[in-house]
Amino acid sequence: MITVDFSNRTALITGSSRGVGRATARILAEAGARVCVHYYRGLAEAEEVVASLPGSGHAVLQADMSDPHAARELVDRAVAQFGQLSILVNNAGVFLPHPVDGSLAFEDWLNVFQRTLNTNLVGPAAASFQAIQHMRGQGGGTIVNVGSRGAYRGEAGQVGYGAAKAGLHSLSQSLAREVGTDNITVHAVAPGFIETAMARPHLQGEAGEAVKAQSPLNRVATVEEVARAILYLASPEAVFTTGSVLDLNGASYLH
Repeated sequence: MITVDFSNRTALITGSSRGVGRATARILAEAGARVCVHYYRGLAEAEEVVASLPGSGHAVLQADMSDPHAARELVDRAVAQFGQLSILVNNAGVFLPHPVDGSLAFEDWLNVFQRTLNTNLVGPAAASFQAIQHMRGQGGGTIVNVGSRGAYRGEAGQVGYGAAKAGLHSLSQSLAREVGTDNITVHAVAPGFIETAMARPHLQGEAGEAVKAQSPLNRVATVEEVARAILYLASPEAVFTTGSVLDLNGASYLH
């Protein structure tokens, strides 16, 4: 466990009312950070997360991350709440089926594809843009983007998801090269399947056993494992990993 003191740092974690975001909020708060818990629809869940966090000064903010203007304003509201922003974790995402087998009419398919790209890539890009403006003025900061192994291996039936996560990895690398001279580091983590509510339907029965068997460890990641990776990437020890994409898939996909 990393024991870095984050007591003078603040963090905005998108999609933190559940799953990986919730675990990340807890682990950063345990390290001493003040945390802004973001939600889209789950206000009660978000308030429950904040109430459970150690420390004080945490906040709850709502925004639709598929709207880049709302994503940008979310960052501004977090800065207004805390006075500054040390860490942005772009974790919010959607995983919506949209196969190209003709089962969806083109307009329906396009709507799901566009929503997937907007939530998983365009929103995080907008949030990153605005965070960088604030971080430049305060002397630096850290952005961690939650990508996916799907960016490498492809996602049948989820083409927008794979494309968006590939774009998120590339966005992280390009931003890292651009803003490093401003003492801003940008990182990405690429998990495989994680034991979350979003993934749970894919982890049931024989199909779920097959998913787990993709890893020689015969399981999928826990939310705590991903959160610990994010904690590391947000820590001073990880500064020189800026621009990297950390695989976290239990050797289920190697490239």
